[in-house]
Amino acid sequence: MLIDVKGLTKKYEKLTAVDNISFSIKEGETFGLLGPNGAGKTTTLMMLATLLNPSGGTASVNNFDIVKQPAKVRQSIGMVFQDPSSDDLLTGYENLRLHAMMFGVPAAERESRISEALALVDLTDRKDDLVKKYSGGMRRRLELARGLLHQPKILFLDEPTLGLDPQARDLVWRYIEKLSSEKKATIIMTTHYMDEADKLCDRIAIIDHGKIVALDSPDTLKKKLGGDIIRLKVKDPNISAIKKLKFVKKVDRLDDTVSITVKGASKHLQEVLKVVGDVESVELRTPTLNDVFLHFAGREYKPEEENAEGGFGQRVLAYQAKK
Repeated sequence: MLIDVKGLTKKYEKLTAVDNISFSIKEGETFGLLGPNGAGKTTTLMMLATLLNPSGGTASVNNFDIVKQPAKVRQSIGMVFQDPSSDDLLTGYENLRLHAMMFGVPAAERESRISEALALVDLTDRKDDLVKKYSGGMRRRLELARGLLHQPKILFLDEPTLGLDPQARDLVWRYIEKLSSEKKATIIMTTHYMDEADKLCDRIAIIDHGKIVALDSPDTLKKKLGGDIIRLKVKDPNISAIKKLKFVKKVDRLDDTVSITVKGASKHLQEVLKVVGDVESVELRTPTLNDVFLHFAGREYKPEEENAEGGFGQRVLAYQAKK
């Protein structure tokens, strides 16, 4: 395995940010860490990137121990920070050239690697523009190019599309898929967008309160719910009556919304409506990753409540200093 994590733990006095988690990632895999603000996903990335020392457990990245061989780990990884870290007073080309020099890219290879990276993210025509003139999506693509410039085996992406509009998000998704398919990059990413994880990740780990509560492929996790979802908005639902129905597998309630996992939902919808109460709206669909989170974590995942969990951007100087 290219990344192997065993019992990894991070404590801050009485707070346990990451609680004895274990997982492994094989070469060429895109692996997602999902969870609400403060769940521990960014802290996990920070430990794997040697920006934080663990309180317990072990982990290896590219077969190098994150505590005993941090320099080797850092040579093996590329990073795209949650917060923009490119210099907006330099051009796109100048940012990449500076990065190449800092990461020891051989002088004879710098120009060819910069050209290849710019072409990969479709920024060749804008390479001589100041980064401050770039759109959010263009800047994100430049960060991807920079993270790949020294040809790392592993790419860490911390919230790669945070704050982008839908069109820019779609473009970044395409480039991440391109990195996986063409460059065979091994990617570990955090995201709070369920659709992003569903589209890009081969497997995901859902982290809640520092623990992994579910780990598998998106499709397998959705299948584990074992049915369709009837989502009802109802002020005073008769939960006990719903649970007595033989075809109902699970009932989750959040405020005035009830999510019911049912085998053969379309067939049994009328029976549910008869017992549930005064229904304001009805939605019938197949399970999503948000339903998976609700099932395993016991509450709904609300991206709008997500706040920066201490992204990597503000730690870039510390990271470069360790180089």
